[in-house]
Order: sequence, then structure tokens, then C-alpha cells
Amino acid sequence: MRSLAILALALCASLAAVGQSDASSVTSPWTLRAALTEARDHSPEAAIAAARLDRAQAMVDQSGAASLPQVTLSAGYTQTNNPMMAFGSILNQGAFTPAIDFNAPGQVDNLNLTGMVAYSLYSGGRTASTQAAARAGATASAHDRDATFARLDAAVATAYFNIRQAREAIAALDAAIATYEESLRIARLRFEAGELLKSELLNLEVRLAQTREQHLAARQQATLAERHFLYLLGHPPLAGQPVALATDDPAVTALSAPAATSTASIEQRPELHALASRREAAAASLDAAASGRRPSVNAFASYQFDKGWRLDGDGDSWMAGLQAQWSVFDGKATTGKIRAARADLTETEAAQRQLELGLQLELEQARLAHRFATEQLDVTATLVTQAEEAARISRERFEAGALLSTELIGAETRLTEARVRRAVATAAERIAAVQLRRAAGLPILP
Repeated sequence: MRSLAILALALCASLAAVGQSDASSVTSPWTLRAALTEARDHSPEAAIAAARLDRAQAMVDQSGAASLPQVTLSAGYTQTNNPMMAFGSILNQGAFTPAIDFNAPGQVDNLNLTGMVAYSLYSGGRTASTQAAARAGATASAHDRDATFARLDAAVATAYFNIRQAREAIAALDAAIATYEESLRIARLRFEAGELLKSELLNLEVRLAQTREQHLAARQQATLAERHFLYLLGHPPLAGQPVALATDDPAVTALSAPAATSTASIEQRPELHALASRREAAAASLDAAASGRRPSVNAFASYQFDKGWRLDGDGDSWMAGLQAQWSVFDGKATTGKIRAARADLTETEAAQRQLELGLQLELEQARLAHRFATEQLDVTATLVTQAEEAARISRERFEAGALLSTELIGAETRLTEARVRRAVATAAERIAAVQLRRAAGLPILP
């Protein structure tokens, strides 16, 4: 009993340690590079892509079986009084005697051991075409996995910068709340001294309450961004456990748009390579369908041993030969297969062209979006500088009694809006760079 108690305590301690390690892995300071690696290792989406690739590679192994010899072993034991089957067993066992009645040989038992080897000498090209289609399908699945990784990387990076944006917005609102509280303190002193109207004091109190409400909404947005970030990483959300981001993340500055955006192209996009491989698979499948109009030749050899105890006989035999087959008319089944395969090839070619046009449009849109985000970031930086100076002057004038509360509120509101817009513009520029790199088929981080 004592040993069971000790074992239970040890188990509980180990489970607690696992839970603590999981929590620490989620709440530890995340860099962008570490987050990208974590998502590829633990995201269900990455696991699904890996499983699909494994299935495609298994199809390659299956298709290769047709070009290898097929070896089968079989064994069986029977008893019968059927004249034909019994007489065949007697002959195989070498136990025939003139005394045996052909019409009623009696009850005969037989143990049969058979080994057979078969090999396809020529299948009309079906084997080679099927293998080529399977290999092209596996290559397409590998490119699909790369495309999944690219989409996952972009989503993780976007979620990462959304968290940073939300927290910068919270910081801007924190600063606004602190400023309003200080201005409200001064306003109360002036009100008590009879230098300020009650309405002016109420204006500041209302604005402070509104800013606190905005602060709550920003915190909710930050929490949702953190939950989405953990979802992409393959981690469950932990209540009350905020996601910690590294304060000095070198990946943030290392991430940049392609050096020469004018020369960026879609040639490295894995989606394009995947569809090209699928076109190869469709062409190979068309060849495999056409092989139904060609003959096939197979070679085979077998050896069998028969043993019976009722007649106490045994014997062995072998057989080898070639078999040729040519379907002269199959009710247009082969014709239908060829038409279907040709339609699949035509559809794949059209889809490939459509994808090329779509990827080129996506790349151009990403270029324009990044250019706009960069220009917007420059503008917001100027807005923040101007708004900070205007707010500083307004505070001094309000403290000196030369400015109404509505004018101070306007200056503070413009400053807060400018800071929030700068946070949004900063994240938007980083996210636009991520999307441009993905559109150009480049890794998120160089």
C-alpha cells in the first residue's frame, strides 16, 4: 500500500512537471524565428501536409510493385470423394493403381503446397506510365507541403505582428489615460479655485472614461490576437497566461521586402511547381489509359507438392510458360478512359494557366500594398511628431488657464489617434513585407 501511494505521488509530480513545461513553452518570450519553427513542428496543418506527402510516397511504392516479380506461396488440405477432384489428387500424389475405379475412387485426402512466380514482361506501357504518374503526384505533394509551410509562416508572422500592434495601441492608450488623469487633477484644482467651469471638468471626466473604454477594447483585441497566435503554433490557449514576445527580436528588423521588387517573380512559388507536377501526372495517366489498346505479355512458373495419407502417396510437379493477351473490343471502355484522362489533362493545363495569372496578380498586389504601407508609415511618423508637440503646448496652456478643456481633449485625442495609427502602420508594413516575400516565393526570414 505504501509503495502504491509513493507511485501515485510520483505520477502526480511528473504530470505537474509536464504541465509546467507546456505552460513555460507557451509563455516563454517568443521570437519570430522560434514561432515559425514551432508552427512547422506542432501545427496540425503542417502534420496534415506531412501525412499527405507520406501517402503520395506510398503510392509510388505501390506503383513500383508492377515492375517486380510477384511471388506467392499457398498451402491447403482437402478431403473429397468427388471423382474428378479425387482422381486428380491421386495422380498428383503418384498413387494411381489399376485397381482404382475411375468412377468411384473413394475418399481421398490431399495436402497441397504451391509456390508461384509471375512477372510482367510487357504491359503496353501501363506500368511505366503508372509509375511516372505516381512519382509526379509525390512531387506535387511535396510542393503542396512547401506551399502549406509558406501559408503557415505568413499566418504566424501576421499574428505575431498583430500582437505587437495591439500592445503598442494599448501603450498609446495607457499614455493617454495617464495624461487625462493628470489634466483632470489640474482641472479639479482649478475648479476648486473657481478658475474652471463645471462643464469643462465634466468634459475631461467623460473623455477619460471613453479612453478607458477604448483601452478595454484594445486589451480584448490583444487577447484574441494571442489566442490566434497560439492556435497557429499548435498550442491550446492558457487562461490568464499572456503570450510573451521578445523585446529585442532581431528577426523584426531582418524581415524585409525583396531587395529588387521589380525583378521578383512567381517562378519560385511552390503552388506553381505543384500544378506543373500534376500536369505531368495527368499526361502520364493519359498514357496509362492508352495502354489498354496494346497487348500484354506475362511469364509465370510454379512448383507444387501433393501428399495424401489415405493412399500414402506423394508427388511434385512444375509448370512454366508465357501468356499474351490483347483486348480486341471492350465495349469502348478503353476509349472512355482515354477521353476522361485527356479531359483531366486539359483541365490541369487550364488550371495551370489560371494559377499563373492569379499568382502574377497576387505579386503585383503585394508590391502595391507594401509600397502603400511604407509610405503610410512615413506619414504617420510625421503625424506623431506634430501631434506630440501640439499636445505639449496644449497642456501648458491648459495648466496656465489659457485653453479650454475641449481644445485640450482635441489635442490629446489627435495624439492618441496618431500613436495608434503609427502602431497600425508599423504592423501593416511588416505584414505587407511578409506577404510580398510569400508572393515572390521567398522564405519569410532570409
